[in-house]
Amino acid sequence: MSTSGYPQGHALIVAVASYSHINPLPQVVLNDARVIADVLSSPQHCGYDPANITQLLDGFATRTAVLAGLEDLAARTGPEDMACVYFSGHGALTGGVDESSLLTVDCIESDLAGTSISATEFSDALHQIKAKRLIVFLDACHAAGAGTLKSAAFADKLPSGFSEKMLSRLAEGAGRALMASSRPSETSLIMRGAQNSAFTEALIEGLKGAADRNSEGVIRVFDLFDYVARQVPKTTGDCQHPIFKAGQLEQNFPIALSQRTVEALISPKDHKASQGDAWQVLGTVLPELYPTGPSDQEIWERAGGDVSRLRLQGSGRGAWFAALKVLKHGGGGAQISINSLLREVLEDFPNHPSLVNVH
Repeated sequence: MSTSGYPQGHALIVAVASYSHINPLPQVVLNDARVIADVLSSPQHCGYDPANITQLLDGFATRTAVLAGLEDLAARTGPEDMACVYFSGHGALTGGVDESSLLTVDCIESDLAGTSISATEFSDALHQIKAKRLIVFLDACHAAGAGTLKSAAFADKLPSGFSEKMLSRLAEGAGRALMASSRPSETSLIMRGAQNSAFTEALIEGLKGAADRNSEGVIRVFDLFDYVARQVPKTTGDCQHPIFKAGQLEQNFPIALSQRTVEALISPKDHKASQGDAWQVLGTVLPELYPTGPSDQEIWERAGGDVSRLRLQGSGRGAWFAALKVLKHGGGGAQISINSLLREVLEDFPNHPSLVNVH
């Protein structure tokens, strides 16, 4: 098992400020990407393995490289993994009101449709990712200063942003979600003197633990957007409003650890929970950490169990309810016990606040 707290997490982070052929964006764009990568890989925050995070910044963020990065993300993630795609840079309407594109560093203004990544290409690449949990963050069309568009002929001539149709398309599929920094009619802002854009600043705060609303030790997709959606209008004087698109989401799935909450929740006065408490805690936590059921990440078998002795029909939550009931009556495999199951879960999530005091 990786020493990383959340080895299932994978990310592709792309940011472009110094465009080769069109007007540049503020360097804050690159800082946004670097801080997102740092927070995701931090053992004090999200717990992704640094080896699972790919960054393509400025000159490295060519059309070819970004498409290859998406292909690589698809190749290295399986159904039980969590995949995250973050893009910060220019976005533009390149084919009328419905077709949008991500503008990579080598795009050419006279041929944006041929030198950028269209919504169709991006959507097709996302559909190749087999991870059941996928989230896309788009922080595009930044403005410099406090609430004003960057004064640029390119920005004046080209319809910027992402269409509603494009955003909905990118969020298609079970367990797929997208957060965009602003409405199609708005501009994504960088407030004067800020180190990060308004959207990414809120995203960073949320990933660092502010979005862990119930102090349970994980950041969940709906809770993260709820936090970002409340913070960005405050920061921008109600001039910018993030939007959220989701596919067939069945639950408020976790996208990262929230290890900042651990120190606040655990004190020397905390007592060890009884085994009766352990059954209750596992019944709540297991469906959240292993949403597809006991076969998720082979957790049941790693704990010494035999999944062939379980009924794995229905939802993941239902499968866990049935499995724990079997285990409580001594079934589920000769080598599995509540203690062996708890040990394996703690291997995967060593700092989960609901588990650290359960023995």
